[in-house]
Formats: sequence, structure tokens, C-alpha cells
Amino acid sequence: MANNSNTAAKALGLALVVIGIGLIVWGHQISGSLASQLSSKLTGAMPNEVMYRYIGGAVSAVVGVFLLLKK
Repeated sequence: MANNSNTAAKALGLALVVIGIGLIVWGHQISGSLASQLSSKLTGAMPNEVMYRYIGGAVSAVVGVFLLLKK
């Protein structure tokens, strides 16, 4: 029974790492758009949609790595 839950945790960890990297890449692509760059120049800050993806991606990746490395 313990082996099954460990395997499930590893699979969930891997999925979270992949999702986290995907969100970070998606946020980076959005930050390069014309509307995002214009908003950055006018306000001096990244748009919220970009920051939400960066933060969500980072949290997801960190939790995923934790689950993968947990014994």
C-alpha cells in the first residue's frame, strides 16, 4: 500500500513540474506580446496575467520537485 501512494506522489510531482514549466513558458510568451510590452512601458509593471502565470508556475514547479524528491 505504501508503494502505491509513493508512486502516485511521484506521478503527481512530475505532472506539477511539467505544468509549472508550461505556465512559466506561457507567461514568458504573453510578456512578449505588444499589449503587454505597451502596458509595461506605461505602468512600469508587468500585467497581472503574466505575473499570475509566473507565480503559479513557480509554485507548481516547487511543489512538484518536493513531491519528486520526497522519500
